[in-house]
Amino acid sequence: MARQLRAEQTRAAIIAAAAELFDRRGYESTSLSDIVDHAQVTKGALYFHFAAKQDLAHAIMEIQYKNLNRLSEEMDSRGCTALEALIRSTFGMARLSLEGPLPSAGLRLATGGPDLPPELPHPFTQCLGIATRRLHDAVKESDLHADIDVDAAAHSLVASLVGTRVVGHSLEPVTRHPRRLAGLWHILIRGMVPVPRRARYLSLVTHLERELRTA
Repeated sequence: MARQLRAEQTRAAIIAAAAELFDRRGYESTSLSDIVDHAQVTKGALYFHFAAKQDLAHAIMEIQYKNLNRLSEEMDSRGCTALEALIRSTFGMARLSLEGPLPSAGLRLATGGPDLPPELPHPFTQCLGIATRRLHDAVKESDLHADIDVDAAAHSLVASLVGTRVVGHSLEPVTRHPRRLAGLWHILIRGMVPVPRRARYLSLVTHLERELRTA
């Protein structure tokens, strides 16, 4: 049992080190030797868990996939409206970004990493699916304008979220992300949500931003 625990801890340390280096340097500019040195493990320990660098990238993307699904399922269990669930999920991912490099590494891999295995959907496809479902439900709940083009709105939302992260990653510390995310949602809410329902969601965004900044 102790040996299994040590193996799990070693694997987690390797993934964390790879995520930090992929995020900082990029996938192509990071070698397995770099990851070994950063994780402070032996090459044998790394190869015991991962046969190649792309396997590490796939492991990071799989964790990202599971995190997105977990956040979505948590929102389903809370019984909140579709739009609130979508907003809270984006702030949930922002929280994970503040806690460690894995979400940023996942984003960087999504825009310039190795091809994904067939069983793992591309992160942007996953995000588009979640956003589209939530937005369709939000229209049914009268939280969005009835004539909104949901597919276009979902695509614009995901593209804006990704763009905000990419630009912010290049120009600002990660601690600025909650404010940028809140600013994006304030714009989107004013454009998509009927006037009588805006105050609720604008207030929610402000609350979630403040919660993240003081965490």
